[in-house]
Amino acid sequence: MTSPTPPQAAARARAGEPGLAATVALYTLARLGLLAVIALVLAVAGVPLLVALLVALIVALPLSMVLFRGLRVRLDRALAVANAKRSAERESLRAQLRGDVGPPPVPDAGTTADAPKPSSEDGTDRS
Repeated sequence: MTSPTPPQAAARARAGEPGLAATVALYTLARLGLLAVIALVLAVAGVPLLVALLVALIVALPLSMVLFRGLRVRLDRALAVANAKRSAERESLRAQLRGDVGPPPVPDAGTTADAPKPSSEDGTDRS
C-alpha cells in the first residue's frame, strides 16, 4: 500500500502551484522586499537608517497582511496540504506498526533479470 496523496496535492500539481518550500520562500521574499522599500523611502526622506528600519518593521507587518493576502492564502493552502500528507503518512505508519496492513510495496525496478538467482541452503548455485 503506497502512502495516499491528498486530492488537493494532485490538484495543486496539475494546476502548477509551487510546493510548500517555494511558497514560503516567495512570501518571505515579498515581506522582506516590502520592508526594504519602506526603509529605503524613509531613508531617502532623511530619516536615520536605524530608525527607518525600525519604523519599516512596524509598518510592514499590517501592510503585508493587506498587500499579500493572496500569497498568504496560497501559503495556508500549501501548509494544509503538507499537514494532510504528513497525517496520512503517520496514520499509514501507525497501521503498519499495529500490523493492520502490510508494508507498502517496493516500486518495481523494471525487469526481474537484475534480481539475484536463488541459491540452495548450502550456498552453492544450482542454476
